[in-house]
Amino acid sequence: MDPRTLIEIAASYWSASVVQDNIVICLNVVGALLLGILVGYERTWSGRAAGMRTYGFVCMAAAALTVVIGHPASWYGGHPGAGGGDPTRVIQGIVTGVGFLGAGVIMREGFTITGLTTAASIWTVSVIGVIEGLGFYATAILLTLLATLGMVLLQRVEKLLPSHSELAVRLRFAKGAAVDGAAVRGMVAGLGYEVVDATVVIAVEAGAAEWHFLAVTRDRSAVKAEEFARRIASAPGIETLQVSHARN
Repeated sequence: MDPRTLIEIAASYWSASVVQDNIVICLNVVGALLLGILVGYERTWSGRAAGMRTYGFVCMAAAALTVVIGHPASWYGGHPGAGGGDPTRVIQGIVTGVGFLGAGVIMREGFTITGLTTAASIWTVSVIGVIEGLGFYATAILLTLLATLGMVLLQRVEKLLPSHSELAVRLRFAKGAAVDGAAVRGMVAGLGYEVVDATVVIAVEAGAAEWHFLAVTRDRSAVKAEEFARRIASAPGIETLQVSHARN
């Protein structure tokens, strides 16, 4: 086929209004990603499982889908009748179904939650597929690039930015040992952490007390998890100790 014929076909499919709509949508997508990252950083700062990538992907994908629906005249390259039906119903089914799929990869064990970013990226990919199917190729390519770069770069940015990390702590005291809550909190505070009172769970079995809680860093003097475990385990009256990071 003559290359000029291909150019003419592309030009007929991509009219000036379609190109303009793609530019507007792309700007909305970038703006939504930045806003989602901003909100997500607050969660990263607080040491929560859902951080910059999760919030950025969800905000970006939701904005892209919403703004695409607002330009029906540009669907299918300016030929909305090509679909032969109402694509919004198909989109609704896809987004809902993939949402359940994403929920299946989220795992929680104690205070640790994993899979949130994977779930958000799966949902984002479904939106990319919908937008590509509607003919907004530039927007779909931009979403793909932003999602891929976000998976690689935002994790590094999160590590560079200051944040409050959390440790999930499980303490088991020796049978008959006197447990002083103030002493436990003071011991944790001496290592640069603070016990989150709302997370404290106390169990007593056969005369042995067991504490589960989250310890959050409050200053830069906080020790690493390895040193935290070594110092706590050496305290008198503690029989077993388990420490793990409480975020994905």
